[in-house]
Amino acid sequence: MDTGILILRLLVGLLVAGHGVQKISSHLGGRGLEGGTEEFRADGFRGGVLTALAAGSGQIGSGLLLAGGLLTPLAATGAIGVMTVALTVKWHNGLWVQNDGYEYPLVLIGTAAALAATGPGAWSLDAFLGLAPYPLWWAALALVAGLGSGLLTRLVLHRQAPTAQTAARGER
Repeated sequence: MDTGILILRLLVGLLVAGHGVQKISSHLGGRGLEGGTEEFRADGFRGGVLTALAAGSGQIGSGLLLAGGLLTPLAATGAIGVMTVALTVKWHNGLWVQNDGYEYPLVLIGTAAALAATGPGAWSLDAFLGLAPYPLWWAALALVAGLGSGLLTRLVLHRQAPTAQTAARGER
């Protein structure tokens, strides 16, 4: 079981971290911080560079913590939060990824929640430092806090779609 959890942690953690690297740099096929900023603006978010930096840093940090199995409930909370924002962006496209849907963020949210519930396994920094196992209520807290922070981020930073009147005046 510990081998499976290790593989899952490494796969999901490194994918989440890599996604963050793409938001703020030209590594791993990213378009740099300017490209990340443009992506958030195109998706209707305020904040520009600061939003891209916060999202990218959150993904890198939570992904690396998940991969290492360090502070697993906190790492899961971060991953769930940033992927909840991504899910809300893709929601209108439906579930399936071939239609640019929310399938991929949903899988990452579910996996992060499952890792919070199972714990990081014996081959983790949490186990090495004596932090694991965590009580099961940490998993519930990680899920609620992650979903809540993602939805709150969407609510605070996302602009309303322009109405016919504001569009005619060039406002947003």
